[in-house]
Amino acid sequence: MIYLDNAATTRALPAVAEKMTYMLTEQYGNPASVSVMGLAVDKEIRHASQILARGIHCREDEVFFTSGGTEGDNWAIFGTAEGYQRHGRHFITTQIEHPAVKNPMKALEENGCEVTWLTVDSKGHISLEELAAAIRPDTVLVSIILVNNETGVVQDGVTIGKLIKEKNPQTLFHVDAVQAFGKYPIDVEKMKIDLLTMSGHKIHGPKGVGMLYMRKGTKVKPFILGGGQQKGQRAGTENGPAVAALGVAAEEAFHHMQESIAHVSALKKTLAEGILAMPNTKINGDGLEGASPYVLNVTFEGLRSEVLLHDLESKGIIVSAGSACDSKKKVGSPVLMAMGMPFSEIEGAVRFSFSRYNTMEEIGTCLLALEKSVPFLRKYNR
Repeated sequence: MIYLDNAATTRALPAVAEKMTYMLTEQYGNPASVSVMGLAVDKEIRHASQILARGIHCREDEVFFTSGGTEGDNWAIFGTAEGYQRHGRHFITTQIEHPAVKNPMKALEENGCEVTWLTVDSKGHISLEELAAAIRPDTVLVSIILVNNETGVVQDGVTIGKLIKEKNPQTLFHVDAVQAFGKYPIDVEKMKIDLLTMSGHKIHGPKGVGMLYMRKGTKVKPFILGGGQQKGQRAGTENGPAVAALGVAAEEAFHHMQESIAHVSALKKTLAEGILAMPNTKINGDGLEGASPYVLNVTFEGLRSEVLLHDLESKGIIVSAGSACDSKKKVGSPVLMAMGMPFSEIEGAVRFSFSRYNTMEEIGTCLLALEKSVPFLRKYNR
């Protein structure tokens, strides 16, 4: 099987699986316990915190473990709304956010908050002028995805963060970094980020674990209450096996980041150039060089993406039509719609997403399959 859907999830590293197995079967104590086993698990969790903190240039005590990106995004948004309700009820986000941000923002609107939805241009970039004009004295939070999960478009985090703090130093900046963490350099100080979310299974770690970075001094309220774990911010016994394994995955990602970027860039370039050599194809987003090297979104005009997806799957090649969270809904991609693309192009959009474990041989096989399938399927498209 050739797996080119790594933006949806990734294969866990052998070292990650080994770490989880060890923690589940050998070092399985409760980290809140003062027993030898409990203290050993707590040490593993602190070690993972240190790895994650170094990777984004924050403090260890600013790292909080979650069940994944969705919980992190929800916590950042709802926790800010509750913790800062006396400061204001105005929020800013974009039209191209992941549903884990978009739907909480819609819920805030339903509960009387005001949300400004920033537009994007045809390449998927926000307007800095529109953002600056939207920030008000009562703006509590700006939430912007760093690397878009469907198109790979990268927003300018450094410039955005500086702009937000210049317009209103009290406004918090939240970044959904699920597709960026471990794949793109992140410095929360340079970017002036107050809150950042990531998910383990996007970087060859386990599913069901992630992180929320929360700048020290923020007044974000917890919404999981109980035994006071994680400094009283996120109750519940820490998932020691998953957290320890996440630390392994993150360390590998940071260690290999530059070589991984170079490798997947070559894969993306080869696949993109091969596809563009076919008639009636186009890259969606910020072109070949501007977007993340890990994501390639292409329209095959005159085709429906689900037809091509099933055909490729029958040949052992796994790709997607966009966000895994939206893939079962029979609607056009909201991200591509926000970029102003006509439905005739959206319905033929396919996302290829790479990992450092994909090979050039796999890309060649994929291109051969596309060269046969695309013209054949176009003949029978209705």
